[in-house]
Amino acid sequence: MSRPARSASCRCATAGSWPEAAMITKQGSDRTADSAPGPRPPGIGGPVAGLWRPVWAWLRLDLRRRWPSLIALALLVALATGTVMTAAAGARRGDSALDRMLAVTLPPTLVPVPTEPNFDWEAARRLPGVAALGTFLASGSLSIEGHPGVDAGSVPLDTEIFQTVERPVVLAGRLADPTRVDEAVVSPRFLEKSGLSVGDTVTAILPTPAETAAMADNGSAPVSFSGPRQQLKIVGVVRSFWWFRDEPNYQGGLETTYAFTQTYRENLFGTGGQGLVVALVRLRDGAAGVPAFQAALDQQATHPVDAFDVVKGAADYRATTTFEAGALAAFALAAYLAAVVLVGQAVIRFVIGATADLGVLRTLGLTIRQATVAAAAGPVLATTAGALAGAVAAAAVSPLFPIGSAAAVEPRPGFDVDLGVLAAVVGVTVLLVAVAATTTAFAASARGVRPARPRGSAAARLAYRVGLPAPALTGIRFALEPGRAGAAVRPALVGAVVGVLGVLGSLTFQSGVADAAVNPARFGQNFAVGSTVGWLDNDFAPADDIERRAATDRDVLAVNDTLVDVAEVAGRPVTLFSLDPATARPLPVPVLSGRLPATSGEIVLAPGVASRTGVKVGDVITVGRGPADGTRMRVTGLAFVPQDSHTDYNQGGWVTAGGYRALFSKGFKYHELHVELRPGVSAPAVRDRLNKAAGTGDAFYVLTDELPIDAMNRFRGIAVLPRLLGAFLGVLAVGAVGHALFVGVRRRRHEVAVLRALGTTGWQTRAIVLTQAAVIVIVGLAVGVPVGVLLGRALWRAIATSTPLIYAPPVATLALALVVPAVIVTVSVLASVPARRAARLRVPDVLRAE
Repeated sequence: MSRPARSASCRCATAGSWPEAAMITKQGSDRTADSAPGPRPPGIGGPVAGLWRPVWAWLRLDLRRRWPSLIALALLVALATGTVMTAAAGARRGDSALDRMLAVTLPPTLVPVPTEPNFDWEAARRLPGVAALGTFLASGSLSIEGHPGVDAGSVPLDTEIFQTVERPVVLAGRLADPTRVDEAVVSPRFLEKSGLSVGDTVTAILPTPAETAAMADNGSAPVSFSGPRQQLKIVGVVRSFWWFRDEPNYQGGLETTYAFTQTYRENLFGTGGQGLVVALVRLRDGAAGVPAFQAALDQQATHPVDAFDVVKGAADYRATTTFEAGALAAFALAAYLAAVVLVGQAVIRFVIGATADLGVLRTLGLTIRQATVAAAAGPVLATTAGALAGAVAAAAVSPLFPIGSAAAVEPRPGFDVDLGVLAAVVGVTVLLVAVAATTTAFAASARGVRPARPRGSAAARLAYRVGLPAPALTGIRFALEPGRAGAAVRPALVGAVVGVLGVLGSLTFQSGVADAAVNPARFGQNFAVGSTVGWLDNDFAPADDIERRAATDRDVLAVNDTLVDVAEVAGRPVTLFSLDPATARPLPVPVLSGRLPATSGEIVLAPGVASRTGVKVGDVITVGRGPADGTRMRVTGLAFVPQDSHTDYNQGGWVTAGGYRALFSKGFKYHELHVELRPGVSAPAVRDRLNKAAGTGDAFYVLTDELPIDAMNRFRGIAVLPRLLGAFLGVLAVGAVGHALFVGVRRRRHEVAVLRALGTTGWQTRAIVLTQAAVIVIVGLAVGVPVGVLLGRALWRAIATSTPLIYAPPVATLALALVVPAVIVTVSVLASVPARRAARLRVPDVLRAE
């Protein structure tokens, strides 16, 4: 075979050798013989098989030549799709966990808590709408030897509970036999904390009847109980929403049987035989039946009976799990979009290189269709393999999900394969890569491979004018100009920018999340310690004495004497708090807009109330105890209020002490103290000191311990996600930049060979590639750092506004300090291998191939 004239197609040929190219095209020409008339021996393919023989021959050759690049591409795809599938499946699992739990556990609708002893629960069972009712002793006490802090005091008073209402799911073992006194079930946290397992035994220590009666009288438990001891065998690990849910900082729970209660009834109830008996009530109509049942229960008791609304509690908990699932889904979406950009560029870069190499075969008769399939086959196969590997990895880590609050209500923890998510991600990924690869290959094959039109860069021209050494100038051009070989320079630059931007943006956002998860001041809670000194118009003790002790403590900056009651604001019930400083320094209430009230005719509302009522700053509204008892007040601002047992920080309002008296006279629902501490002091230490001074153990409490903010728990549950996203984007960017450097040096091997032939040394060749890497670093840092910080802050501001909370610009100090050296070291390491390959290039072979 005579060698064709030198052409652009020949210049780009790297099929190994001319005999190999001739062999491939000869296999393509065999399709003519295959399609000729006459008998065909068995096993010989028809026209279709002959048509694609050159494609398979090229693919086998290409796999041998480019297997490192294809493996790198497959690993990138596996990392990207595995991460996305894991996050998406985890989000779906977490979002549905509570509903799946409620669907199988017969949850209560209400938990009535009557205050009188000997309440007639049998009559309550017969009330209309009751599907099941189980009672338990809420005031019981017992301890588990060697396991302090375990919740074991609430014991069942019938066999309905855990059978017809709040029947838990069994994670291991079985439910306890209600007729056995020596059996118990535990929550998963108990086993985690204790190191025990199903089948092990523990010892329950009960109080004497006198000790139980003494606890009821003075409200404090003895250091240890001196009553009977009962061996309990752990027969099961269970979970449910209301009873067996392991909350943060919870030591776990243990539940005995009805037989245990009957055996030790006197020890549990005390000498008086009276205790706080509470019921779990499941209504046939669910939440819709609550009003009728509540009215009937109030009529039976002849007074309003307070009740925990389990349906509302589930709705609030669902809001938390939905928030966490949404954050995980957003993580999956961000990861997939970043992967599409970075992996997509790697695929396109690979296809363009393969199309250029196929140019010589085009001159020998390879069709456009054959060239398109041949160029796209490698990336599509690598993507398919990587996506399947990612699916296997996602299934393997499924026992780690769901995360956050959903983990406490997952009815089926362990291995779980979400085939819908896996199939969707694998299918969409392979389809996207197939479309991108084939369209790119077809376009490149249709227009033919021509020498790239040189496109200069301003930076290279400036370097030339400055007189930089030839290796530095060439490295700058390699980084910013495609050259005659048409090398893609944007992928490496985009990869560096996306990596720096993604890592800094994620960690900046994470800084805001971490701050909100631990800092109650972001929710307007600038007071760390509180005290409830009165209830329903009566103080428990002289409030002035407790107030004075708090105000004179060395670590206290401000004390507010807060009266709390409920009024109608614009026709809706709103909890109002009085601003009444007990110290020279007033309580610092952060105002979101406007100002605090200064007169008795002014009021500040929480943003949630303003949004609910449609009230704006400056409006004059009617505030009063009822529709006929209203006072006109001007809204002077918006501010958060104290988190309380009956309301949250975003629902309420502030009035002056005079404004409170005008509305409520001297009455109150709660009388509280809110105490601001010096920065940096320990709130528990101040609480303990104040309680010691007050002569009691529970006069003061740490607000975040007694009255946790749901939003803080939500942020605590997702705090790890931005870090994981930053790590994912960083690793993906490293892979993309490394792939771009490897392929770029290979595409420019002719230019490097010419430079070597003209006298460039091996070390100068290394300097070219390292300079190219340095330019990539500079571009990545110059664009990625400011844009990443701005993007992270913009996203956090949006979250702060929607939560809501007080926005403070987050700063990822450690990330900002380490990003420059980390990027320099990473890219230098990535560039070292292609730099060494460029320095060891076999110049005669490269020039002979050209």
